Amino acid sequence: MMAAPQTSTQNFPPLLLQQLSAIKAAALNDDYAYRQLTHLTENIGPRPTGSPQARAAAEYVADELRKLGLDVRLQQVIVPHWVRGAETAALVEYPGMVPNTTQKIILTALGGSSSTPADGLTAEVITVDTFDELQALGRNKVAGKIVLFNEPFDKQKSGAGFAFAAYSEAVRYRAAGPKAAADLGAVAALVRSVSSADFRLPHTGFSLPAGIPAGAVTAEDADLIVHLAGEGRVRMHLTLTPQKLPDETGYNVIADLKGADHPEQIVIVSGHLDSWDLGTGAIDDGAGVVMAMQTAEVLQRLHLRPARTLRVIAWMDEETGGAGSRAYSTEYINDFPRHVAAIESDSGAAHPLGFDVKASAAAIEALRPIQPVLQSIGATFFQPSTYSPGADIAPMADAGVPSFGVMQDGRTYFNYHHSAADTLDKVVPSELRENAAAMAVLAYALTNMKEPLPR
Repeated sequence: MMAAPQTSTQNFPPLLLQQLSAIKAAALNDDYAYRQLTHLTENIGPRPTGSPQARAAAEYVADELRKLGLDVRLQQVIVPHWVRGAETAALVEYPGMVPNTTQKIILTALGGSSSTPADGLTAEVITVDTFDELQALGRNKVAGKIVLFNEPFDKQKSGAGFAFAAYSEAVRYRAAGPKAAADLGAVAALVRSVSSADFRLPHTGFSLPAGIPAGAVTAEDADLIVHLAGEGRVRMHLTLTPQKLPDETGYNVIADLKGADHPEQIVIVSGHLDSWDLGTGAIDDGAGVVMAMQTAEVLQRLHLRPARTLRVIAWMDEETGGAGSRAYSTEYINDFPRHVAAIESDSGAAHPLGFDVKASAAAIEALRPIQPVLQSIGATFFQPSTYSPGADIAPMADAGVPSFGVMQDGRTYFNYHHSAADTLDKVVPSELRENAAAMAVLAYALTNMKEPLPR
């Protein structure tokens, strides 16, 4: 590695580098984050917006941060409250069907889905691979049908380390497919679960309001339907009975460890507190929340006072519309020029590789002196990005605030993402410690480097 420029070494005097090494060691040798994650996932449980668990989680995190001596407030956020109902499906007509039998289909409702009648609906299923294919069918062939979007998740791409690129390609059908089908008169829409593993496990997620029932079927059942539809007429009986309840009051947790020299300058560490209801939200995104909590905890444990204010945020409503992010931006947008940086972790809890960064090349160069500190845990990669590395910090990133996302090994993340398998056992304690160490080192560097990052 080439020697760091003089301006970088001035920004990171020897004492600061020693402190960063101490922070890393302290985070790697303590299970504070894992203990907090255990309580969030196993004692409180799933945390969908509008639920009693989401409110309890916000109050719990706020109390824990108060115990650390932070200045804590709960920022009110109006959030949607959608609850899952009955979820059943069966093929009731298909080529080669044995009389007096059906075939069960495993599925789950997508967030925001409308409801079928209480006793379900029965309709023919047509399958498409792309939006263009749907449009080519036209209203005459789509109206009154159930549309299945069969976009496979690119497992080779995922296995090669590009899981999030594979996800972005497939997730568009979950997000916009039901609305596209509804616009052509479909009575319901299904999507192939956006998942990198086939365990006959459905994966939910947000879908744009379409006014029709919308669900995700397992990859195995999507293959089954496509195969049978290729041979002839397929009809399904589908029952999905979710409810859209009145909006509720939720909360962002905002907790400040005031800066000693520049308290008006803010460095954010964050994760989102809400989760889907199928699992317990361990990797998405309880892990991110507890990494941010441990960043504050380790500084307090080592009696290290940041020069700038460290702000811990547990966001509400990342999964179903981003109301928490919007509420924060509305209140603090005039302070964005004094937001020095924002960090969010929302990619799981596997081994950290470094950070996705939306910032100037000069900003990335200025952080080179911390790479040797992170080298022992392999989190040295600062990957430039043209988009925000976190959904909740996107308004800040768009306003020019240097923004960072913890980059984890994502090869297994989408095996469990948005499914009933997103549970605590998927988190390896030693890897969670590595993530907490990486976030804490970067955060303290940003609070204490002599000059803030150039924009």
